[in-house]
Amino acid sequence: QVQLVESGGGLVQPGGSLRLSCTTSRSIFSFENMAWYRQAPEKQRELVAIIPRGGSTRYADSVRGRFTISGDNAKNTLYLQMNSLIPEDTAVYYCRLTGRPGYYWGQGIQVTVSS
Repeated sequence: QVQLVESGGGLVQPGGSLRLSCTTSRSIFSFENMAWYRQAPEKQRELVAIIPRGGSTRYADSVRGRFTISGDNAKNTLYLQMNSLIPEDTAVYYCRLTGRPGYYWGQGIQVTVSS
């Protein structure tokens, strides 16, 4: 059984930065892929960024160049660095790790971008 604990969200002004963390008790890079999703009010959940095992990191067009996904295997933590934030980034953010079999979700953390 895998549990993911997220932290680092909050309220930030446009142009600001936040770093989200997703921590487990297992090696991050033992999973088949590692990803961040987000869901804005009255919107569908969308993929923000993903690291496939053995593959290239991919980003949604809306965040490319502003967000960076990374992992620290020693700390069992997945990160999402978010820079140049805009109000459209406001959403609940979820990490997801895919195992063999199945996948695991974080509890979700609110990010609000507003002046």
